[in-house]
Amino acid sequence: QVQLVESGGGLVQPGGSLRLSCAASGFTLGHYTIGWFRQAPGKGREGVSYISSSATVTAYGDSVKGRFTISRDYGKNTVYLQMNSLKPEDTAVYYCARSGKLTMNPDFYEYWGQGTQVTVSS
Repeated sequence: QVQLVESGGGLVQPGGSLRLSCAASGFTLGHYTIGWFRQAPGKGREGVSYISSSATVTAYGDSVKGRFTISRDYGKNTVYLQMNSLKPEDTAVYYCARSGKLTMNPDFYEYWGQGTQVTVSS
């Protein structure tokens, strides 16, 4: 059974950091593109970042470029999202998802985790 489980969310002050984890089971993470998305209350789902199966290609949304870094650990079957210099507008539920394509379009991601809440507030 394919499962993606996010963890690492929480409450952090502006300017702080968090590292999100996306642990996969039921498939080999290294065979797929893994993306991170977020959804704030009253807003649509926004693409944050993705990493290719080989980890040679990464991409970031304009709002997080230079602040967030995506990486993967093949041994642990886990993808990480390191988030630095967090802003209140980064507050959202963060989801990881699996795709067979190299894309930030959520329509092409077929499996999703349950999400983890990130709140940036003083």
